[in-house]
Amino acid sequence: MAKLYFRYGVMGSSKTANALMVRYNYEERGQEALLVKPELDQRDGARFVASRAGLSHPCIYFTDLRNMTPEQLHAYACIIVDEAQFLTRAEVRYLTGLVDEQNIPVICYGLRTDFKGELFPGSQELMACADIIEEVKTICWCGKKATFNARFDAHGVVLKEGEQVVLGANDRYIGLCRKHWKEGNLGPQ
Repeated sequence: MAKLYFRYGVMGSSKTANALMVRYNYEERGQEALLVKPELDQRDGARFVASRAGLSHPCIYFTDLRNMTPEQLHAYACIIVDEAQFLTRAEVRYLTGLVDEQNIPVICYGLRTDFKGELFPGSQELMACADIIEEVKTICWCGKKATFNARFDAHGVVLKEGEQVVLGANDRYIGLCRKHWKEGNLGPQ
């Protein structure tokens, strides 16, 4: 029985590396896994997913996925969605249809919240609809579990205002524990 998974974590918790490793594991067992991302995410280039650890693989856009026929979809043992926080509620509901009606497992990776501590719409819908929700963990500079995404400026000041989505600024984000996120404390320099 297929399930919808949401695996979330803060920036730098290896979500994309995990997604790429899961895709590879399917391939190693002679099964095809389809790697998908929202078209909004162009950081790694068109139709391409890359992790900070150096793993990478071609992918399709979510709009391409929606244009596939059931016959085309059934060529895949699993669908893996990276950067799932950028999905709309309707797109997450589409994924539930793939699971429930097409019996295709779907594994989504993404951020739970933005730098202000607010849920992304796609993440909110995944938290509500996913069969299995798992945290991809990493630590704050202090050693506690990092649960917040901090965005900071060129002077190291943690920002709490601004646009929810700023792509291509990975060097301006870090995962922090709640205490240090609230304090705006990026740790020893």
